Amino acid sequence: MEAQGWIAKAERIAQPPDPARLAGVIQELLTALGENPKREGLQRTPARVAEMLQEVLAGYWMDPADLINGAIFEVEDNDLVLVRDIEFYSMCEHHLLPFYGRVHVAYIPNGRIIGLSKIPRVVELFARRLQVQERMTRQIADFLEAVLYPQGVAVIVEAAHLCAMMRGVRKSQARMVTQALTGVFRTDPRHRSELLAHLRRPPEKV
Repeated sequence: MEAQGWIAKAERIAQPPDPARLAGVIQELLTALGENPKREGLQRTPARVAEMLQEVLAGYWMDPADLINGAIFEVEDNDLVLVRDIEFYSMCEHHLLPFYGRVHVAYIPNGRIIGLSKIPRVVELFARRLQVQERMTRQIADFLEAVLYPQGVAVIVEAAHLCAMMRGVRKSQARMVTQALTGVFRTDPRHRSELLAHLRRPPEKV
């Protein structure tokens, strides 16, 4: 496998940000809002927010090679692989407010599969960044396409956006659905129908 091809899809940033610098920026923000960062309730807020940002935006400095960690396996089967209802949380790059929901990831193998636990990690790699849902959906699909060379990949994302719920139109029930299809999922209606049939079924308890 040519590592540079699929690692480049992750656009890794080598080092996490400086927590002290982040905290300083948050303190300036509080001051600009007219607050007093030295009052009791806010004294630790800059440090807490800095720590939180390093966690929720960790996708920028996750190492895609460590994420995959060699978990690519050769197979002869070419039947549908589907991981559904993967929870995710991300940050809208337009308003720095969260959006969250579920991701369904499917692919048809073409001689290789990826370890099951890696698919939610790939979702997290791209969700834990400043994002727009449309781009995140495509990035997940493109990354799996580059790693697996499958017959096709399908990524469907359903999310609620706090920027639409708390401000602007203020529609608390609105949900956005995006999809990215490659290969046979784009060209063959039979594969799309099979995928949609699985997604229409309520998840079974295991």
